[in-house]
Amino acid sequence: MEKKNAMKPDLWTLRQLKVVAQYQFGNEFADILAPDEILVTFSRATKKVREVLFKGKRLATIRAKDGLYSIGLAGAKRIIKHTKAPKRRVMVQSDVSEFIADGRNVFAKHVVKVDPDIRPEDEVIVVSEEDKLLAVGRAKLSAEYMLAFQKGTAIKVRHGIKKLEKEK
Repeated sequence: MEKKNAMKPDLWTLRQLKVVAQYQFGNEFADILAPDEILVTFSRATKKVREVLFKGKRLATIRAKDGLYSIGLAGAKRIIKHTKAPKRRVMVQSDVSEFIADGRNVFAKHVVKVDPDIRPEDEVIVVSEEDKLLAVGRAKLSAEYMLAFQKGTAIKVRHGIKKLEKEK
């Protein structure tokens, strides 16, 4: 499902998208979230890049407020495929996998393993104990606190994987 206003970015825009991915996630993420074959859409209001598309799927949205990536489910799948666990991931107990896949938030008491580099407000991928994608969202706690706390929201989930299944 190609968006009709999607276009190939110029070299400068592509380079900027790669640099932002490196800054936000690490060097290896430049080619994961901004491969050379991407298409982009632009905001009509700001004329800035809005979405990053790859093979008809949305890898990420560029947030207008800070210019950083907001990972989509397709982007999360690419990250899982191209990195080793627990990079950018929060692993949850198997018994809550269905709820998380439905788009429910992750509570600290359900976190089993987490990338030690995760800080509050970071974009994260929620996976099962088998490293299967469940959701994408934003961390509300640091990695250390996710494992230490028994109460509170660890991740504000934006999209559960069941949303992707409904779109098919």
